[in-house]
Amino acid sequence: MTDILVPQGSPGALGLPRPGTGGDPPSVPNVPFPWACCHSVERRSGAGPPGGAILPAVTEPNHDENHGGALGSRLNWLRAAVLGANDGIVSTAGLVVGVAGATGSRSALLTAGLAGLLAGSMSMAAGEYVSVSTQRDSELAALAVEKRELREQPEAELRELTQMLQTRGLSEEVAREAAEQLTERDALRAHASVELGINPDELTNPWHAAWASFLAFTVGALLPLLAIVLPPGAWRLPVTVVSVLAALVLTGWTSARLGAAAPGRAVVRNVGGGALAMAVTYAAGSLLGAVGV
Repeated sequence: MTDILVPQGSPGALGLPRPGTGGDPPSVPNVPFPWACCHSVERRSGAGPPGGAILPAVTEPNHDENHGGALGSRLNWLRAAVLGANDGIVSTAGLVVGVAGATGSRSALLTAGLAGLLAGSMSMAAGEYVSVSTQRDSELAALAVEKRELREQPEAELRELTQMLQTRGLSEEVAREAAEQLTERDALRAHASVELGINPDELTNPWHAAWASFLAFTVGALLPLLAIVLPPGAWRLPVTVVSVLAALVLTGWTSARLGAAAPGRAVVRNVGGGALAMAVTYAAGSLLGAVGV
């Protein structure tokens, strides 16, 4: 095994991974490109400290920890799904409870709840599609500009990449060689990752986002809808309120845990907001029912 002499300010000295580790740089968490390409940067002249330390070459990962961005992406999607379901629960519960305050007709409750479910889910899907489509268009436009600049002024882009790597803690020499290696491997990917924070292979898909929002809202809305129409007349409101509050406890706790926050406060906010929405709409429905509207 060959020892590598790593200078101060090099990837190894900065805590960046050496060849074969496959990890992201712990000291540079905001740079999502493969730092392993920098592994050949080493001291080529002179020997021994000061300024360097003898480090054994590493050829195998020493742990199984997931360092990629896939986990964070999955958590973001899961958090969005939980929040979409939460919207479905609260909005549909407020609607059917308000109608229940005005009338006890099962057909009226079913019609109102189903209309609210469809309107809400379609609105969520359409809004998500438009939002994510805009984001994707912006990403594609930025990548097109970067591709043109790399074609027309490669040296300027190489200097820019070097400077951006220096701002992340690399010395000028190491940053220059890292930029050269990244450019040789895939210049567009390197600039997209460092400069734009974009992975060209993982652009957001508006259809996926739209379907996810539609399904999440629908699943959440089904709970209050079924709770208000299935039980006998005298039990409809109590069953709906208890079911909705229990579901809000679950979604509040889940969203807080996914966001690495304390669940207690999130649960209280979630349950309080849902309870307030049902109270307001029930009061409004009861008032309208009492005046015969």
